Amino acid sequence: GRGKMAAGGAADAQARFGHSVKGLLTEKVTSCGTDVIALTKQVLKGSRSAELLGQAARNMVMQEDAILHSEDSLRKMAIITTHLQYQQEAIQKNVERSSSLQDQLNHLLK
Repeated sequence: GRGKMAAGGAADAQARFGHSVKGLLTEKVTSCGTDVIALTKQVLKGSRSAELLGQAARNMVMQEDAILHSEDSLRKMAIITTHLQYQQEAIQKNVERSSSLQDQLNHLLK
């Protein structure tokens, strides 16, 4: 009867061991799954931030283009303004000349 008891005790210990190994494995699988989920979230977050960085870079390039275009327009407008000032001065001189001519004509016609 003693051998049977020892065999029964050994089987019992083996069952307990198997159970604890199962428990450990389940725990490990669960924590591994959690780690995979965390890693996936991190990777997605990383790719999202890379996407946002790319978008920001594209926006900066567009703004830079707009600024350069504005500078160009301002330069052209400054040149046009200078030309207009010259034309205004020329017109003013002509007006002065014509009024002095008018005076001379009036004087002659008297």
